[in-house]
Amino acid sequence: MHVIVCIKQVPDSTKISIDPVTKTLMREGVESILNPFDEYALEVALRIKDEKGARVTVVSMGPPQATAIIREALARGADDGVLLSDRAFAGADTLATAYALTTAIQKINPRPDLVLFGKQAIDGDTAQVGPGVSEDLGFPLVTYVRDLKIADDGTYTVETVMDAGIDVLEGKLPAVMTVVKEAAVPRFATLAGWVRAKRAPVTVWTAKDTGADPARLGLNGSPTKVVDTFPPPVKTGGRVVDASKDPAAGVAAIVALMKEKKLGVA
Repeated sequence: MHVIVCIKQVPDSTKISIDPVTKTLMREGVESILNPFDEYALEVALRIKDEKGARVTVVSMGPPQATAIIREALARGADDGVLLSDRAFAGADTLATAYALTTAIQKINPRPDLVLFGKQAIDGDTAQVGPGVSEDLGFPLVTYVRDLKIADDGTYTVETVMDAGIDVLEGKLPAVMTVVKEAAVPRFATLAGWVRAKRAPVTVWTAKDTGADPARLGLNGSPTKVVDTFPPPVKTGGRVVDASKDPAAGVAAIVALMKEKKLGVA
């Protein structure tokens, strides 16, 4: 069994900057970490490895320093890792990112058993890349997985977290799944794991290495365009009405305020 986990390096800060020209995230000078939601997906994959002897490969797209999260995944127990790093990938939206990851996945294994993602990345919160890869690969998609059981014949049973409750689904691999934090508690890397990860080679591929169509990569392949960015308006403290001693007066003051602001009170 071969499980591929797509992971992302994200800023470890809420103080991020946007390039005024490209409208893309500026990562220089900001400490980066493994996307927290991807940790849960990685742990699910490692548990499958523990139970069934699966091979676990991690894949990421980013600048050269993103090899750090590849090595972190290797230290935790992943078998190998691939980084897509090329200026051709820069500025990709979710559609172009999904396409780039798909080309890498297909080069690693034309038909892996399972491709896992965290439910979303904390720097974009779109939750679109996993579904996009599912579409590009032509694999069934299961989102928001909190529990996964795989039988020896490749059939699976999952519990997914939906707005109305928990859904239980059954299917047969291959599949693409996105994982929520309730699925697993991520393990820590051992010292031996870090030693192995430091020595392990990390494969780095350019767009040419994957055979990707340049027209579908980066800004050129991104139909989503950010036309402007701006901080949200600063909220004021508002007006405090103390009605603890005279509730009726408090209600009257609130009604008067609503009339003043023309909030629909006649």
